[in-house]
Amino acid sequence: MKKLVLFFLCTHFYFYAFTQSNEEKKAVVKETALYKKVFTLDSALFAAYNSKNLAVMKTFFTKDLEWYQDNGGLIGFDQVFMNFQSIFNRDYTLTRSLIKETLEVHPIEGYGAIEVGSHQFKHIENGKLETGTFKFLMIWKNENGNWKISRVISYDH
Repeated sequence: MKKLVLFFLCTHFYFYAFTQSNEEKKAVVKETALYKKVFTLDSALFAAYNSKNLAVMKTFFTKDLEWYQDNGGLIGFDQVFMNFQSIFNRDYTLTRSLIKETLEVHPIEGYGAIEVGSHQFKHIENGKLETGTFKFLMIWKNENGNWKISRVISYDH
């Protein structure tokens, strides 16, 4: 019986220590230059989105873009921007805001970074504020300091 109790105590402390180290890692990640760089890029991209500036938005994506959406499948660069134009042509303005506390940035050695988080889209429709919160993952490619998104996974719609 003592061995069983000892086993459970050791297991509990191991999982506690493991969880703490992961939380500390996430906190440290948010203080890195890479985190700040991707956060700044994300902010600039969605400032262009919120102002319906399609030309500026296009500069944030690679031409071989793959966009995976749980409720829409896989689409490429041209279709993505046709979809954005369709959104911008609506009678209401759809705005995006990052839920900053959900943002994670992880390096990809020799390539760029992974950005993961949640964001909200809001618009007024029929006099009522409509809000949707969704998850995303973006792969940022760094080519000699020129950062562009090459892959997007948009999910939890």
